[in-house]
Amino acid sequence: MDHPTYEHDPYRPPDGPPGAPEPPRAPAPCDPVAAALGNASLLGIGYLLLGQWRLAALAVLGTAVLLDLTASAAATWCELLLLLWWAAGITHGWFLARGRAEHAVRRGQRAGALTVTVTVLLTAALLRVDAYGIEDRVNEAREGGDCEAAVAAQEEVWFGHRLAGAPVVEPGDAVVEACHRLERAASTLADAGWNGNTEDLERGFGILAGVLKEPGNEQTVKAVLDTFLRALPTKDSCDTADITGWLRDREPSRDVLDRSADTATRTHPAALVGCGDDLMDEDDWQQARAHYQRFLDVYPDDARSGEARGGVEKATRAIELNKVRGLVDDTIDAESGYCDTPAKYSGAPPYRKGVNRALFLGDTEYTDRLPGDWRTGDPAKAALVVCADAAENGAAVETCYYENDLSEYLPHSVTFHKVKIPLKVYELRTGKRLDAREVQISGKSCPSVLYYEYYGPTALGPGGEEFVSTAKSDVRDAFRSVVTR
Repeated sequence: MDHPTYEHDPYRPPDGPPGAPEPPRAPAPCDPVAAALGNASLLGIGYLLLGQWRLAALAVLGTAVLLDLTASAAATWCELLLLLWWAAGITHGWFLARGRAEHAVRRGQRAGALTVTVTVLLTAALLRVDAYGIEDRVNEAREGGDCEAAVAAQEEVWFGHRLAGAPVVEPGDAVVEACHRLERAASTLADAGWNGNTEDLERGFGILAGVLKEPGNEQTVKAVLDTFLRALPTKDSCDTADITGWLRDREPSRDVLDRSADTATRTHPAALVGCGDDLMDEDDWQQARAHYQRFLDVYPDDARSGEARGGVEKATRAIELNKVRGLVDDTIDAESGYCDTPAKYSGAPPYRKGVNRALFLGDTEYTDRLPGDWRTGDPAKAALVVCADAAENGAAVETCYYENDLSEYLPHSVTFHKVKIPLKVYELRTGKRLDAREVQISGKSCPSVLYYEYYGPTALGPGGEEFVSTAKSDVRDAFRSVVTR
């Protein structure tokens, strides 16, 4: 009986006895080109084609670590290291496949590996090209001084850009950080313009100076500075004076920040005068005079010098008058207030020939009877200040005898005296005291009857010396020489 014969299959292991161990399988033929192309994807595809699962996993892990390092460090050396890893994978895949006993051309493997690798590399290339485009827009916006556009462009960057081109997009992050600092500077400078606080102004310029030290930020710093300078002068002249005064006194830095000096020179003079005027309206005469005087010290040849000198004079007079009013209010007698500490008011009417209106202080029992056009209660209208002391006995005029049966203690002989009033007379315009003087007021003496007043059981009445009886005309005649020059 004929038995069937079988053609030997070289890939089929020979039959052996049942239970015998299966001989090792020969490695499948491989394509070195496909292995190299597969590893060029950085995903270990070539190792997968060779059946090297562990090497494939190691390749993927190494690629992930290097990509993370490149994205975080954003350094060229990281990209060079990744490039070396890529070349090493290609080379290793090629030689590993070539070391196999059998290898053959596998067009399907080559096509698949090439597709994956081209897809990966093309995606990386497109992302890198897009990253360059983004950074070009960032740099263009920064060079134009437009921080808003620069930040908007940098916001287009995502993780893919950082994987494919971290060193390309990393400078844009610095631009965004600088723009955020400039935003804080702009806000601080705006606050300074709003409240005139030079501390805010100094902080704002400090931020600008710090950003300016970093290359490429000159135009963005200039844009922020120009926005602030265009807001000058502010609505408040005193705030403007403080701000522009600080800018004028600022030490030159020989950079774009020195542009502020031109604005200060143009704006500061008018602000000083305007602030002085505003302070005068608020009755803050000391500060008003200080601003006018600063103007004259710094800009003596300015066209507004005459206005400033007038302001100094007006403020000075207001200060003097305010002081005089205070002293007058504190005067209770001829030894207090203005009478004790005289002060000048340079705006007072001059002490001239004729009758000079006077401000009468102290004991006003007699001075209140003077003509109204000789007296004034307003220090601003007085040429003289006359301090009247209490009346005393002046020259004896006449002694008369009176019968008095009421009491043996009441005098019978009464001497009548002129009314003597010691005076201190000051020229208000200079505050200087005129020659020491007194007045004696004449009047009628020896009336036919002297009257007594009773307070309970006690009779009060004339003593041995009495003042004459004065009329308004007598008082006027006595004081005429005081108010007349």
